Amino acid sequence: MNIYSDYFDVIKEAVRADQSGFLPKGLSSNLNDSSKMTFSAISNKISKKELAPSLKKYSDVAGLGKVNYNQDLGLHPDFKHLKATDKTEEHYIISCFVDIAGSTNMFKKFSKEAVFLITNTLVKANIHTALIHGGYVQRIQGDGLFIYFGGKNISKETAVKNALLSLSTYSYFVQNDLKDYLLAQGVENVSIRSGIDLGDAEDVLWGSCGIDGISEVTTCSLHTSLASKMQSNANKCGIVAGANIKNLLPNSDEYFTVVSKRTGDENDRYIFRNPDESFYYTQYDFNWDKFLKQQSNITIDQNGKLNFKLPVAHEALNPVNLQPIAELSKPYLK
Repeated sequence: MNIYSDYFDVIKEAVRADQSGFLPKGLSSNLNDSSKMTFSAISNKISKKELAPSLKKYSDVAGLGKVNYNQDLGLHPDFKHLKATDKTEEHYIISCFVDIAGSTNMFKKFSKEAVFLITNTLVKANIHTALIHGGYVQRIQGDGLFIYFGGKNISKETAVKNALLSLSTYSYFVQNDLKDYLLAQGVENVSIRSGIDLGDAEDVLWGSCGIDGISEVTTCSLHTSLASKMQSNANKCGIVAGANIKNLLPNSDEYFTVVSKRTGDENDRYIFRNPDESFYYTQYDFNWDKFLKQQSNITIDQNGKLNFKLPVAHEALNPVNLQPIAELSKPYLK
């Protein structure tokens, strides 16, 4: 099952509308009434209030939990009471930065309206993927997202797995569906890069940053900062994770390799060094493709592509229907 088929269809429809002239060409073009209707129709194919049907079906049947659509940016529900106060709290959190790299190349081929439809659809797909895995979207930065996983009612181990599943699933979509499609349209080097790290309670300070209404409840933590930095060190469609993430995932040696092994530069082994404290923090490439293949709800087809399967309800077997088969092995007929 292609769980992103509805999102992908919107992107393809935006490209077709742009190429056929239903959307205006050129960055300074104005939308006429017909173009406005086309733009609006494509934009609203993905609801602002719920998952697209293909992803919703997967989420419901796979039992990924109830989706909370009532999130406010910069106001994690477990810490919203800190808004516009001087109070602070210490609590663990997983920080993720997901950035679409090379999106400016789309302006070489498409109108600004088409680029908006494509990137906004990708942002929606990213948000929805985070939501079904229990994530909280802290901030939207252009076409990139800053996402928290974890909170006061979830263990660190569960939050780590959920975060890695979210990033891996979305990475698979971009690498195996979107990138090849855009390449066929003449748009090169579009990919995503992700960084993820976990800060324990003693390393994370929650508080309200800003002034009154111009503020957000956010974290001050080395590991939040490192997640952003690791994202910039990721390969195309890659995920770079900190040592705290690796240490909480079972069988982690199967999925993590030090970044320096990829780059060939031993200086890339550590994302942060504090010699005075003898603290050297390692960054790792995460093999999300291998990780996904180990999940029980994913199969591999004859072409090596992953399928996100749905559990099938089996009806009770009727002996009458089995008789033609059983007759071939008569000792077992009865």
